[in-house]
Amino acid sequence: MRLLLFQRFVLISLFFGGLDTGYATDAFSTIIKPVFQQHCVQCHGENGKVKGKVNLLEIQTISDLSQDLEVVQELIEVIDFEEMPPEDEPLIAPETRKELLGALESVLAHEIHRKKQFSRAPIRRMNRFQYHNAVTDLFDLNRVVFALPERMMREHRDYFKPETGKMGDFVTVGSRPLGKSQLIEPRLSGVAPFPQDLRAEHGYDNRGDHLSLSPLLMESFLKLSQSITGSPDFGPKSVGIWKTFFEPPARDLSLVEETKTRLSSFLTIAFREPVEPEVLNRYHHFAIDRIEAGIPYTEIMKSVAAAAIASPKFLYLYDQSTSDQETERIDDLELASRLSFFLWGSIPDEELLDLAAENKLHQPAVLESQFRRMVTDQKLKRFCDSFPAQWLQLERIISSTPNRKEFPEFYTTKFRKSMHMMAEPLLLFETVLIENQPITQLIDSDFTYRSPQLTQIYGKTLATPQSHIDEVPPEERRGTGGPVVLGFDRIPVTDRRNGGVITNAAVMTMTSGPERTQPITRGAWIAGVIFNNPPEPPPADVPALGEKPPEGEEHLTLRERLSQHRERSDCKGCHEQIDPLGFALENYNPIGKWREKYHNGREIDISGTLFRKHNFNSVEGFKDAILAEKDRFARAFAGHLLSFALARELGPADQPSLDRIAEAAMEDNYKIQTLMKELILSESFLSKTNPLNPSPTTANAPSVP
Repeated sequence: MRLLLFQRFVLISLFFGGLDTGYATDAFSTIIKPVFQQHCVQCHGENGKVKGKVNLLEIQTISDLSQDLEVVQELIEVIDFEEMPPEDEPLIAPETRKELLGALESVLAHEIHRKKQFSRAPIRRMNRFQYHNAVTDLFDLNRVVFALPERMMREHRDYFKPETGKMGDFVTVGSRPLGKSQLIEPRLSGVAPFPQDLRAEHGYDNRGDHLSLSPLLMESFLKLSQSITGSPDFGPKSVGIWKTFFEPPARDLSLVEETKTRLSSFLTIAFREPVEPEVLNRYHHFAIDRIEAGIPYTEIMKSVAAAAIASPKFLYLYDQSTSDQETERIDDLELASRLSFFLWGSIPDEELLDLAAENKLHQPAVLESQFRRMVTDQKLKRFCDSFPAQWLQLERIISSTPNRKEFPEFYTTKFRKSMHMMAEPLLLFETVLIENQPITQLIDSDFTYRSPQLTQIYGKTLATPQSHIDEVPPEERRGTGGPVVLGFDRIPVTDRRNGGVITNAAVMTMTSGPERTQPITRGAWIAGVIFNNPPEPPPADVPALGEKPPEGEEHLTLRERLSQHRERSDCKGCHEQIDPLGFALENYNPIGKWREKYHNGREIDISGTLFRKHNFNSVEGFKDAILAEKDRFARAFAGHLLSFALARELGPADQPSLDRIAEAAMEDNYKIQTLMKELILSESFLSKTNPLNPSPTTANAPSVP
């Protein structure tokens, strides 16, 4: 695990009390440069060989090193994960490695302290999920605006109750692969959504660099807004603010003044800040002109509302520009939006906006209080509908099609059991969050959720879930024409081959092909999702391994067949990283069922070493190895969450925040809500670097790859 924060400060004081003290030069000349010369430059600089576009021969002084913090961060990561030097090169002695890592981290910490610049989060529009939620909250709708297939697991019978701090022992859900029947829910007729936003590679669907707004899409938003307020279902029974905004005022009220008061409140919530007088006047004059023209009041306010939700002030998310190249704290209104879109996927409510207007929201006690309120609010379900599925990359299960002849148990008459598979890790995540359990439960849980159909996939490795079909109303059961409801029991994990997100059937299936498992894909998934250290894409000229062994190789194990990929020098480094992670899961077949042998009768060998120091030869041993690195997992998970919260890629300046977040979670038994609370209190979450005229460095920040 990376050095703890206080250790870093010790190193900073020792090596970098000031760049003119000589400590920096000494550290570079006595630790960093000698290791580079002995272990690194053979592949990174000598004889024109520059792997990974990193030429360490060009780094001759401490100034050379500190000029590119991206390179420093990359060096820290490959050393921390023990990816370099490769296994067939002389290894760095443990004590030397520790000194090197400390020196590099001190360089990074010193430069960040000297001139901190966060990656810029570019101006972006709301994604489809956020837009839907924002419209729902703005009008206080009691139905959905339009269908959202990206909500992979639908709640039935109100099982999600964060205010209780407890998940039920039996829950009922729906799932996206069930098809259109899952979209049968009260919604505004005549409203068609814009296309779904795609998840960024190693990121999330809220990233600014993926959320542009073309003129064509801008026109679509205008038509969409008009279809929302013009829907025949948009009326007193569905709109919570109908009486206070759309219904004509009482006769004893001034129509002009009442309309202006209504617009001021409505636009302040819609635009997430006090509406500017000239903007308010523009909307107000529009309404009064039409009132004088004799147009019905309700129709006028519908037109005004449609214009508001098509306005850039509603659609765009952004931070105000900073005065220069320096980092600044975000103001309270920006904080309200950042907090609300993180936890609720929507606009701030009145309580957040009122605290922001009073300039109180940034106060730590107030911010903590609001966090506690928000994580016990029903709208937290939106976070669970967005982050965990993307973090786990569960959208990949939708396209999984195991060979029907080989794996008939994956299929029922009409559906695939992927609908049951994806619910298991999502229910696990929701339980850990609602009950504020340690995030280590995500690796090796002592409970899980199973349906009888899912038990058919796994076999009887755990207690058989009871049938609760009688608890589901007849109109919700399969075959009635309505949405199909799936029932899941919470059961204890008595066999550690089960439990957690890394050994569930959804992940095992989506990281396999139709005929066989794909250890490389599984290993890359573990590296990226669990350790937030995704490997580079493979070279384009590396042929994919066939689903079935070619003639003459039927007797080989999959490990033996894949060994040829390690022979290429440009593939070796990544395979040393991901192969042990993938083969550790080889006992699970392409649909997640346990097996001991391959079809050819050969024994499955899952033995390996994690980070060159944790040996394992069983799935239980592999989980133990990961848990031995739970500090690393906590930091990696914090990185995923922080990137999602900030809607940008993280950079070197975010590393101290990640340390503080992870360390606070460690001190409180890795509880997930502690980690999330520390995230919103972190400097990264509360700061911005958004100069009006960006320098070349900030203009090319990692948030805009």
